Amino acid sequence: MAERILIVDDDIDSLKLIGLMLQRQGYEVLAANNGAQAITRAVAERPDLIILDVMMPDLDGYEICRRLRANPATQLIPIIMFTAKTLIDDKVQGFEAGADDYLSKPTHPAELASRVKALLLRSAAQRRATAEGGAVVAFLGAKGGLGTTTLAANVAAAMQQKEQSILADIRLGQGSLGLALNAQRAVGMINLLGRVPTEINPRAVEAELATHASGLKLLLSSSRPKDSLLNVNADSAVAIVKSLRSLARHILLDLGNGLTRLNARLVREADQVVLVTDPSRIALHMARELLAELEGLGLGRGRVNVVVINRTPSQVPVSWQDAEQTLGHEILALITPAPELAAQATEAGTPIVLLQPTSIIATQMAKLAEELAARSSVLSAHS
Repeated sequence: MAERILIVDDDIDSLKLIGLMLQRQGYEVLAANNGAQAITRAVAERPDLIILDVMMPDLDGYEICRRLRANPATQLIPIIMFTAKTLIDDKVQGFEAGADDYLSKPTHPAELASRVKALLLRSAAQRRATAEGGAVVAFLGAKGGLGTTTLAANVAAAMQQKEQSILADIRLGQGSLGLALNAQRAVGMINLLGRVPTEINPRAVEAELATHASGLKLLLSSSRPKDSLLNVNADSAVAIVKSLRSLARHILLDLGNGLTRLNARLVREADQVVLVTDPSRIALHMARELLAELEGLGLGRGRVNVVVINRTPSQVPVSWQDAEQTLGHEILALITPAPELAAQATEAGTPIVLLQPTSIIATQMAKLAEELAARSSVLSAHS
């Protein structure tokens, strides 16, 4: 069935010309010549794409775009702004209103066709991802100083080498991922959590993502202490996670250490939880208590994976068997110490698995990433 495109323009000649261009490309064309009619048709007929003129007699294109984005029924429909305005400020205003692309009048038929095709392909890919749903893995430390964030970053980087992945830092006011990966934009998470749940959708979340040189997408928290004082709406955080599922195959959440009210809500949204501990007696006992709490939240043993990080070569660990006995839970992986390599990776702003991929620790983390991806596939098949 031909993809349907809604053209919104009060200039009848322009509307006919654009419609003819698109019909020749095999698209089904719908038309509206004012803002109210455009919104009504968009809601009723759910077109695959909207081409929206800015200069309209009742509602301008910016306001129409904002209303379409605010309506759950139309918020994901891709929109191309089409106008005679060519100033940068006009384009910025269009993008801020929620437009996906911007074309200036007059346009060549080949350019129009190319832009329309590219946007429809991207929208279709996003819909497939939404239908399939990315797998969410939450990383949680039994206590501070274990290297939970480093582990999450390296597993995410390893997964990114095979499938699109997103790493989200939930540690408001304590976000160090942006600093460790030399990311310039570390306010995405706080910007989104400042919104009500109904305003959070995949498009809004995607706009707040930063990108590492490896291609790994990042949703970051800042290290500003005042951010930790924010009274977070847990429903907004859940809406962020649900939106992230539609944007990548693997979603990794760095929840920090221990259970907070927010963490307790988010672990229930995860397909798997990676509980990080070290082999010391104190950390193992804290991890055991945390395992009991996670079970109380409804996370069965099949969804919780314990990873032991041996932080320093001088640390005298308990044996693997004794650790499992203390925890009452099997250990999925043991990560050996590499403090110098970890420091080098931080200075370079690059995860260890990318900086020294043949090192022992990088191999261990890459294998862990493979195992978690495999378990996500199994859980998905049985869900």
